[in-house]
Amino acid sequence: MLTAMGNVMRQAYEKGWITTRDGNISLCRKGKKTMYITPSGWRKTILHPEHMIKVIITSDSCLCPKDSAPSGELEMHLLLQRNYKKTRAVVHLHPTNIISAIYAGWDLQSLAAEFPEVSRYTRVGPTVPVLPVISPELAAATFTAMKSPDSNILIYDIVGQANHGVCSVGDNPWDAYEHIERLEHICEIVLRSGRKPLAPGI
Repeated sequence: MLTAMGNVMRQAYEKGWITTRDGNISLCRKGKKTMYITPSGWRKTILHPEHMIKVIITSDSCLCPKDSAPSGELEMHLLLQRNYKKTRAVVHLHPTNIISAIYAGWDLQSLAAEFPEVSRYTRVGPTVPVLPVISPELAAATFTAMKSPDSNILIYDIVGQANHGVCSVGDNPWDAYEHIERLEHICEIVLRSGRKPLAPGI
């Protein structure tokens, strides 16, 4: 699966969803207290298993190898990974049409409900408001948007992050990627249609 992490990021770059050093991905395997995450600022076109940083997850933080530089979104990945007991991948990208749709005023949850190819396979959560990137606030808001109000169990597969990107989870890197791909596809359709979102309350 470490190879798949690099393949996903290269595919995202080829699709134009990230620039060379953007985006990040993490992976936790079932029954392990370790998380593999992409290094900060590393070129995603040359990302391979040996470049992934192995992080030890603790009860309230993590331990990183000396002199390592994990992704600046480390805290977001830790929140989404810490309480899960099975294998999970977390992917954060900047897909153009999803960000454009949010910027244009579309509600991603409502939009996804109109397209069965998304709603059948991908649970879209509420969009996270504009917050500073790589900030604790963005990490916490993303986690809150993806989880149940009553527990730390994630009930959504993907959420948008206004003016920034998306965060998606899956059983492996490609499953998480496919949630993004589905949502990106319908956002492109809607933007090309020229239809505008209704004003709130209409």
